[in-house]
Parts: sequence; structure tokens; C-alpha cells
Amino acid sequence: MALHTPLYDRHRELGARLVDFGGWDMPLHYGSQIEEHHAVRRDAGMFDVSHMRVVDLDGPQASEFLRRLLANDVARLTTAGKALYSCMLNEAAGVIDDLIVYYGDRTHFRLVVNAGTADKDLAWIGRQAAAFDVAVAPRRDLAMLAVQGPNARAKAAGLLPAGARAQVLRLGTFVAAPLEMLGGSAFVARTGYTGEDGFEIMLAAEHVVSLWNQLLAAGVRPCGLGARDTLRLEAGMNLYGNDMDESTSPLESGLGWTLVFDPPREFIGREALLAQTAAGVPRKLVGLLLEDKGVLRSHQTVYAGSAGEGQTTSGSYSPTLERSIALARIPAASPEHVEVDVRGKRLRARVVRLPFVRHGRPLVAL
Repeated sequence: MALHTPLYDRHRELGARLVDFGGWDMPLHYGSQIEEHHAVRRDAGMFDVSHMRVVDLDGPQASEFLRRLLANDVARLTTAGKALYSCMLNEAAGVIDDLIVYYGDRTHFRLVVNAGTADKDLAWIGRQAAAFDVAVAPRRDLAMLAVQGPNARAKAAGLLPAGARAQVLRLGTFVAAPLEMLGGSAFVARTGYTGEDGFEIMLAAEHVVSLWNQLLAAGVRPCGLGARDTLRLEAGMNLYGNDMDESTSPLESGLGWTLVFDPPREFIGREALLAQTAAGVPRKLVGLLLEDKGVLRSHQTVYAGSAGEGQTTSGSYSPTLERSIALARIPAASPEHVEVDVRGKRLRARVVRLPFVRHGRPLVAL
């Protein structure tokens, strides 16, 4: 039986096309994926992301535990509310999941993990936590909305009393703060998955419909998974299960920047990463811009000349660029120009630096 977020009935009332996503019935779009994409790039859109799992960690060894669990280093976090993006690895350096961790203090952290991996993540975290004095608490009582776009913060903040409004508008990038909203406590983070500015708001599930309706009345457009995917692809952001998984390491997934080796600490996957670095990383994740007519999708063969072959991991039409784009894992020595097998035809594509788009502005030459 499919799982439903607290906004399920509201999605149906708004005419959403619902699809299965990791066992959840979620909106793909509300009529036009392209229009929803442009709303986020040009104004403000909102996404129901209540299927994602919030996990609170509390205990005297919470910091030590996360320094062991994650490939990025939570010791970098010293200010309440500051956030960090990290991969959680297995011993072979395969990516179990990517997540965001928020710092409360050295004894309290909040994680947000992906919906499709939540049960697997919790089992892994629970096993690793057994050796530490830390309590792991999945927050199934919370819902979560992402409000994204150049006008998203102003429209969301406009729903708050003056004091709280000023507080959230002062939030720095990748910083969160608790505040009172709709008669209860909320956790507002200046984070997102679209390449635009905005908030991700965690609050009690019983209040999320009211917040959704208020944002709708403020002119924030409902958006579904389709727009979320094209937006994150333009922003060069990995999707777990497509662009990385337990068979790939961060070094092969464009995420080397999330790895912290110094000062020395024994995080899970460290030795495998060092061995891979010493041997030479054989593959890299890159952006592709299609130069011929066609549409790039995932799992298409990429021909990189004498360097060998690779494969697209995500691909779509880019509404902002009006071109087809993809992420692809290809041999490390691949040239700038490659070919992609699209329905039996080899089409020309150019390897480009990611992201394709950021804050509504194209970053690649067309």
C-alpha cells in the first residue's frame, strides 16, 4: 500500500498527477511541469518533501559518532543552525546516502535523509550508533516543505510576525533556525535542491496543510517531482539512485569536495577512498550538453573515443537552456567532445563544467 504525506488530499484537490516515488504517492506535476520549473527559476514555487526523513541525534557522543559516520566533518560546525552536506559511506566507500546535517550543539544534531533510502539509512545508523552514547530519533511527526525561487524567501517570510520575519530573512546560506509558526515550533533552513534561493521548512505534520494554503494564497506555485528533477539537474545536483549509489564512491560522483581527510579521523570508507586515490580514480561525473537534436535520458551509452565508454546517469530537456542536458559517468581521460547513443544514433555532446544553471542564470556556453 502506498504511503501518503499529510498533503496527499490537497494534492488531489489541486489536480496533481500522482506517481509512485519510493513507495509514496507524490505529485509529478499539477498540469505543466515546464511552467512549474519556470515559476521556481523566475518567482517562487513550493514542493511537498514530507516523504523525506528527519532524524534527531542526541547524546554526549553525538559529535564523535557523526565524525565516524560521515565523510564530511561535523567538527567544522560550531554555530547553532549551521548545516553541512555529506555522504554516508559503507566500508568500500560506496554511497549509502547523501544527506544534510544541522548543528544544534555538540550533543544535538538533526539529519535529513532521502525518502527512498530512509529505512536502510536508519538501520545502518542504528548499527553504527550502538558503540556510542547517542540516541537516534526518527521524527515521523514532522512534515517538510521546500519553498524555492528568487522571491521565495520574501513570500514565505511575509506570512510570519515581524520579529520572526526579520529573523528568517537574516539567515545565511546553509543555516537554519527554530521559530514559532502556526501555533507551534518550526525549523526553517536556508537550503534547497533547485539551484535557487529559498527555505526548507520542517514543522508538525498537523500544521503543514495550513502553511501550504497560506503559501498558495501568497502566490507560491505548487510544483511536483518533474520540475524538482529538471531544476536539480540544471543545478548539477546528484540524485541518489541515479547519479550515485553503493556501487560508486564520492570521488566518482563529483563529490570529492565533501570529503575531509585532515585532521585525521577514522570515518567509514576512509581507507577505501585513500586506496582509490592512490590507484587513480578511473571515472568521473560530468555534465553533458547535447549539440545535436535529441533528448538525453539516463542509462545511455557515452562514447569517449580512445578513453573508452561511459553512461549517462540523469538526463532531460532543460527548460532554462532550451537544450538537452545530462550527468554522465565517463572515463577520467575522456575528451571534451563525446557521442551519446540516443535510440541507436550517435549524437554529439560536449562535456561542460557543472552547474548548468545557478540562480536562474545559464553558466554554460550554448
